[in-house]
Amino acid sequence: MIHELRIYHALPGRLPKLLARFREHTTKIWDRLGIRHVGFWTTMVGHSESNALTYLIAWESLADRESKWGAFLKDPEWLRVQAESEQDGPINANIDSQLLTPTDFSRLK
Repeated sequence: MIHELRIYHALPGRLPKLLARFREHTTKIWDRLGIRHVGFWTTMVGHSESNALTYLIAWESLADRESKWGAFLKDPEWLRVQAESEQDGPINANIDSQLLTPTDFSRLK
C-alpha cells in the first residue's frame, strides 16, 4: 500500500469553489473509478492556512495509481465538471503531490 499526499493551494477566495467541486463531484467520480480517499483537511494554522486543501489517497501500488489516476484524468464527467467549475477562471494556484510508503512502525499501512 502506498499513499499519495496532495495539497491544493487555491487562489485567493477560490477555496469554497474547490471544496464544493470535491464534495459534490470529484469524490463521487473517484468512488465510481475505485479511487480510495482516506481524508480531506483544510489548514487551521500554518502555511497558506486560508487557501489550502490537503488530502490523502490510498493506492494498492504505483501501477494501481497510474491506471486509476489516468482513467480519472480522461473521464468525460470529470472533464465536464472541471471545465464548468473553472468557467470564471482557475481555482488552484498550484498543487503539491507526494507518494509515500509507510515505515515498519506506521499504524497506517
